Amino acid sequence: MAAEPTDTPRRNPLSKETVLRAAIELADEAGGGVPSMRKLAERLGVEAMSLYHHFRNKDLILDGMIDTVFGEIELPQDDVGWQTAMRRRAVSMRGALIRHPWAISLMDSRTNPGHATLRHHNAVVGCLRAGGFSIAGAAHALSVLDSYIYGFVLQELSVPFKTPVDLENVASSILDEMPRDEFPHLAEMIVDRALKPGYAYAEEFDIGLDLILDGLQRQRENWA
Repeated sequence: MAAEPTDTPRRNPLSKETVLRAAIELADEAGGGVPSMRKLAERLGVEAMSLYHHFRNKDLILDGMIDTVFGEIELPQDDVGWQTAMRRRAVSMRGALIRHPWAISLMDSRTNPGHATLRHHNAVVGCLRAGGFSIAGAAHALSVLDSYIYGFVLQELSVPFKTPVDLENVASSILDEMPRDEFPHLAEMIVDRALKPGYAYAEEFDIGLDLILDGLQRQRENWA
């Protein structure tokens, strides 16, 4: 006799990958850090204790989440120069941080970095060394590049506009309330820059990145 059909959905086997994927989805939705074990278990349709078979504590989940984000960032390629490689890496990192805004304050905070994190940093340092940087110079370059990327994304995520229309509304409102004779330089920037047709704040990222890469190129031989 055939078995009676059941309405109970079959759960996918729980694994580290499925736990991390669910944790990242929850964090992306909330914009915050690692979700509670209870919420994570609810998303996965399991009891919270089931998660401890794969992760002993929440810190290990956070380590895995950050390692996953590092795994999304483009690694430097051997067939391009260091400036092109660092530009591509910066653009890719910015994209990952915008997708996962909760990660920006945690990227370099982990004391138990995963394989993707280690691979990423090793590849970046190796690219800079191959490009003629001393080990000290590579450390300087990595520090200034990451500081710029993290800082720009933090600012980009914080500004009160997301579209050109939003920017126009915000800038026009400030301009209407601001005494122009008292703040002439700021008024000039709003009128002749922010309110110009086609202006996009995101373009500032590429301009600033080029300035940094050009400066590193000039300075690299001076770092012993």
